[in-house]
Amino acid sequence: MKVGIVGATGYGGLELIRFLHNHPAVDRIELFTSSEEGVLFSSKFGHLVTIVDTPLKKIAYDALEKFDVVFTSTPSGVTSELLPPLVGKGPKLIDLSGDFRLKDLASYEAWYGKKAAPANSVQQSVYGLTEWNTERIRQATLIANPGCYPTAVLLSLLPLIKERLIDPSFLVIDAKSGISGAGNKPSQTTHFSEANENLSIYKVNTHQHIPEIEQALSMFAHVDTTITFNTHLIPMTRGILATSYASVMPGITEAQLITCLKTAYEKHPFVRIVTDANSLGTNRVKGSNYCDILVNVDARTNRATIVSVIDNLVKGAAGQAIQNMNVQFDLPQTTGLDVVPFFI
Repeated sequence: MKVGIVGATGYGGLELIRFLHNHPAVDRIELFTSSEEGVLFSSKFGHLVTIVDTPLKKIAYDALEKFDVVFTSTPSGVTSELLPPLVGKGPKLIDLSGDFRLKDLASYEAWYGKKAAPANSVQQSVYGLTEWNTERIRQATLIANPGCYPTAVLLSLLPLIKERLIDPSFLVIDAKSGISGAGNKPSQTTHFSEANENLSIYKVNTHQHIPEIEQALSMFAHVDTTITFNTHLIPMTRGILATSYASVMPGITEAQLITCLKTAYEKHPFVRIVTDANSLGTNRVKGSNYCDILVNVDARTNRATIVSVIDNLVKGAAGQAIQNMNVQFDLPQTTGLDVVPFFI
């Protein structure tokens, strides 16, 4: 396959390159830019010298139409204008930004503060939560790759809510991310002296992933609900840990919750159910496409604590995007992604 990447100089783009470079079905990768045409990619990223000595190319529709797959790893608000002319023109489109995730255009504009993509393109897009939308992904022309936080949260909650084992009417989700989730453009909050030795909360009750999670709960678990969801910045590079709290339905045990999760994901290679909290942590999935999930029920309060961990740049971005590409081309989902986590 011939693959194009728009937005290759961001962290998500770099991870796409890392995995696609060794993908057995990919024989050409070209990198596109809006501002650095002709710049040798390895001159920007020294770890890629002699590996990706490729000049960045100017974004042009006639060039993009010739690829089998085009990944877009750009800030929100870019692909809403860039991609609609390409829909149905040849390449499979996999968008890692948030521009095509929300079906309600007014909701997108309210939460993102940007003009929404054309309605017909948004309606054609398929939400790329691989484990839950495989058949639609297989037929999709435009995939809206899920956000990193929604991926971690939804994989852990959807089976339990769909089977009515936990009460969806009051969900509280506490999520923490490494600094790479903010992208590679410096800001005051991600400056070393601001972030180091500091744990902070941001976008309190206003995070744009809130409507995405609620939409997916309705889409896959057929439950309409509102969530309390807040995010925190941890002074580490990679990883998300999302902890959700929900009341357990009457008569439901912890063992039933565990069984439900294991049954839901027994045929999905990248979701692992963990039963020992000492074996759960962001460094257990770092650099990999795995999502690890743990559930514990407090018998005193009859509440479940549901924890999931992912690498925000892999399962939360590039890895899931490649997993979706594999589905589209009838390849095993693990193709090019079957790597051992970094751990240390």
